[in-house]
Amino acid sequence: MNKVFALAALAAAAATVAPIAAQAADAGPWLVRARALHLDSANKDTTGLNLSVNNKTFLEVDISYFFSPSWAAELVLTVPQKHTLKSNGAQIGTLKHLPPTLLGQYHLSGLGALRPYVGAGINFTNFSDVKFEPAVVTALRPNIKRTSVGLALQAGFDYELGGGWLVNVDVKKVKLDTDVTSGGTKVGTFTLDPVLFSVGVGYRF
Repeated sequence: MNKVFALAALAAAAATVAPIAAQAADAGPWLVRARALHLDSANKDTTGLNLSVNNKTFLEVDISYFFSPSWAAELVLTVPQKHTLKSNGAQIGTLKHLPPTLLGQYHLSGLGALRPYVGAGINFTNFSDVKFEPAVVTALRPNIKRTSVGLALQAGFDYELGGGWLVNVDVKKVKLDTDVTSGGTKVGTFTLDPVLFSVGVGYRF
């Protein structure tokens, strides 16, 4: 009797996994995800000002295209994100950053509904609306370089729910820094190098 129950349980499990596996094999090449992302900045600098920006959580959207079951490209997009800029804990200004990232990914198959992946690519960040407090402008005449290009590394997994839907967990490490000037002279480099933790949902078609 125990063997009968065991066989029945195996048959039920196979019936559940088979449609998901078939869907994965027949899935279209496009995958769109919406994720809640938390940015945790390294906040290191060589200016002597102990610069920092606030960590924050915001929404992002990514679009992936699968060239094969294992290989894909992912473009990560969001809107400009505003940060408070501080020196030794005191606010000295604000800025916005727009950080689109393009990655190539390898997805591991053969694990049923679970699809782990790793990726690497390039981040391009544009800083805008850089504003310093009036007293800071008078004393230091500061500015920053408005663009940053750096390596991005990624690891995560999708878990297929059926019908094209999935849940996603993802972590990235991005190389991001900017030169800091005072009166037109470079005084150091402010390094953000954030770790990006995200979780969300996606749809493949």
